[in-house]
Amino acid sequence: MAIFLSNGVVVTLNSVDLSDHVTSATINRVFEELEVTAMGDNARKYAKGLETSTITLDFLNDNAASGQGAVRAALQAAWGTTVPITLKQTSAAISTTNPEYQSTILVNNTTDINGATGDISSQSITFTCNSVIVVDVTV
Repeated sequence: MAIFLSNGVVVTLNSVDLSDHVTSATINRVFEELEVTAMGDNARKYAKGLETSTITLDFLNDNAASGQGAVRAALQAAWGTTVPITLKQTSAAISTTNPEYQSTILVNNTTDINGATGDISSQSITFTCNSVIVVDVTV
């Protein structure tokens, strides 16, 4: 059984590597289901519609003004715009066993301040993809 430990995901948002502040990453690849059931059919039938994928990232907040891991600065710079995002399972070269997932997302929600006394400030954001998710396996 080929399994892997999910502790090395590389996340790049608008050319900024945020990997060292990401605690969880989820890609949910989904297509709309368009019903094409016709008279006389014995069961409902569906056809593939538009892709409506999402990417959920859990971040540790920080106050860095710029550079690698500047989560709030990167999100603020992208606020209200569509930016590229890539995710890989590890920092190794792109391959069939380490594909890079590429898309664009609209940065339209953030949780800049979050947490109670004594908590680590974090945010969990689900972004809707503005383009299909391309799975790249070539270097």
